Amino acid sequence: MQASTFTVKGNTAFGLQNRRILQGVSDLRSRTLAGKSLRMTGSCFGVSMESASMGIELGRARRTVQSVFGSSAKARSHRVRAAGEDIEDAAPLKVQGQSSGSVLPYVGVACLAAILFGYHLGVVNGALEYLAKDLGIAENTVIQGWIVSTVLAGAFVGSFTGGALADKFGRTKTFILDAIPLSVGAFLCTTAQSVQAMIIGRLLTGIGIGISSAIVPLYISEISPTEIRGTLGTVNQLFICIGILVALVAGLPLSGNPSWWRTMFGLALIPSVLLAIGMVFSPESPRWLYQQGRISEAETSIKRLYGKEKVAEVMGDLEASAQGSSEPDAGWLDLFSSRYRKVVSIGAAMFFLQQLAGINAVVYYSTAVFRSAGITSDVAASALVGAANVFGTTVASSLMDKQGRKSLLLISYTGMAASMMLLSLSFTWKVLTPYSGTLAVLGTVLYVLSFSLGAGPVPALLLPEIFASRIRAKAVALSLGVHWIMNFFIGLYFLSIVTKFGISTVYMGFALSCLVAVVYITGNVVETKGRSLEEIERELSPAI
Repeated sequence: MQASTFTVKGNTAFGLQNRRILQGVSDLRSRTLAGKSLRMTGSCFGVSMESASMGIELGRARRTVQSVFGSSAKARSHRVRAAGEDIEDAAPLKVQGQSSGSVLPYVGVACLAAILFGYHLGVVNGALEYLAKDLGIAENTVIQGWIVSTVLAGAFVGSFTGGALADKFGRTKTFILDAIPLSVGAFLCTTAQSVQAMIIGRLLTGIGIGISSAIVPLYISEISPTEIRGTLGTVNQLFICIGILVALVAGLPLSGNPSWWRTMFGLALIPSVLLAIGMVFSPESPRWLYQQGRISEAETSIKRLYGKEKVAEVMGDLEASAQGSSEPDAGWLDLFSSRYRKVVSIGAAMFFLQQLAGINAVVYYSTAVFRSAGITSDVAASALVGAANVFGTTVASSLMDKQGRKSLLLISYTGMAASMMLLSLSFTWKVLTPYSGTLAVLGTVLYVLSFSLGAGPVPALLLPEIFASRIRAKAVALSLGVHWIMNFFIGLYFLSIVTKFGISTVYMGFALSCLVAVVYITGNVVETKGRSLEEIERELSPAI
C-alpha cells in the first residue's frame, strides 16, 4: 500500500498522530507486497482468505481473531402439518420440568468439532512462516497462498456435503466420518516433507471443518430442550472462538523452536480422536431415528438424553408430529420456487450482509491501530480483540432465548455502524487528533463486541429455524456457500480497494453496509424466539 494513500493534510499534530496508524498499515501492505508473508484471517464467524495475489499477512497467529460463521447451523426437531400447508419442522423436543437425563455431556463432545473448526482456521497463521522455510518455499508467496487457501476450498465442499451425510447416515455417524479427514489432514500436515503433502492435508482438514459447520449445530439443536435451544446453539460459536485462541497460544513457542509448527498441527489429532470416540458413546438424534422407523432406538436415545420418565411424552410428540408426513425432500431447483424463494434469499442475505459488514477490515488493521495507541505487542492486541469476541459471544448466548434473534441482529448492526463511523472519523477529523489513537482502539473493540453480539452468531443459528424440513439441508448448504464465497472475494479484493480509495473511505462504506443491514433485517427477518415453525412458515413460505 502506498503511504501516500493515507496522507493526511492539516496541522502537524494531527498528521503525526494519524501517520502512526497509517504507517503501520503501510508497513503491513509493504510486507505483503514484498512477498515475505501471507495472511489468513480466521474467526469464530468464518474465515477470510486474503489470497496470495494481495498478500496474506500471517507471520503470527495472534493476528488471527476474526468473527465468524458463523459457521454454526441450527435445526429443529419435529414435523407437523399446518392447515393447508406442507409438513414442516416444529420446535425441538419440548422437554420441560424435572429430568433425570442430561444433554450437556453430548453437547460437549460435539463441541470438540467446533474447537477443531477454530483451531484449523487459526493454526496456519503462526506456522506458515516456519513451515515455508522447512519446505523450501519461503520466497514463493504463490505456493504459500495455496497452502493457506486450500482449506477454504475444502470447507466449501464440506459445507455442501455435511447436511446430506447427516440425513443419510445419522448425526453421530457423520461426526465419526468427519473425524477421518480431520485426523488424516492433521497427520499429513504434521509429517509433511513436501508441498503436495501439506496442501492435501490442508484440503482434508478444510473438508472436515466444512462438515462440522453443518452438523455441530444440527445435532446440538435436535437434542436440546426447547427452553435453552438458543443458549446451547451459540455454544458452538463460543467453542470456535476458543479454538482460535488455543491456536494463538499454541504458536507462542515458535520463536524459540522453529520446528514447533509440526507439533502445532499434530495437537489437532487429540480432539479429532476424542471426537470419534465420544460419538461412539453418544446417543443419536431421537428425531432422526424416528424418521428412519427405528422406534425402539429412538426410545433408548430419549431415555439417555432426558430420562426414562420423558420417553412417553417425547414419543407422543414425535408420533403426533409425524402423522401424515409423506412429502419428499426438495430438489435444488425447488429452493428458487415461488414458495421458498423469499426464505432462501433471506438466509443467503444474512451471510452476504455479515461478510459485507467489514469484519475483515477491522481485524486486518487492528495491529496498526493498537500500535498507534502504544500497544506494541501483537499478542496483547490479538488478546484484546479475542477477549471482546469471547465476551460478546457469551453475552449473546445468555440473551438469545430472552432478547430474541432479530433484536440482537438490530442491536449488533447498529453498534457496528457506529463503531465503523468512529474508526473512519478517527483517521480524518482534525478535532479528534489528540484522541485519534485511543478512539481507533475503542472503535475496534466496540466493533468486534457488537459483531459477536448478533451479526456473528445469529445468521447460522436462524437459518434452520426459518427453513422448512424438506429444504433445510440444501438451503443451509446454499447459504453457507454464500458465506465462504463472500469471504474469498472480500479477501481477494480488499487491499486493492483500500489502496484506491483509502481506509477511512472504506470504513465509512462498511458503516453504510451495516445500516443497509438494519433496514433489511427490519423489513424481512422475523423473530423466531418463542414462535412455532408453522407460524414462521405461514409468514415466510405460505402454501400455494
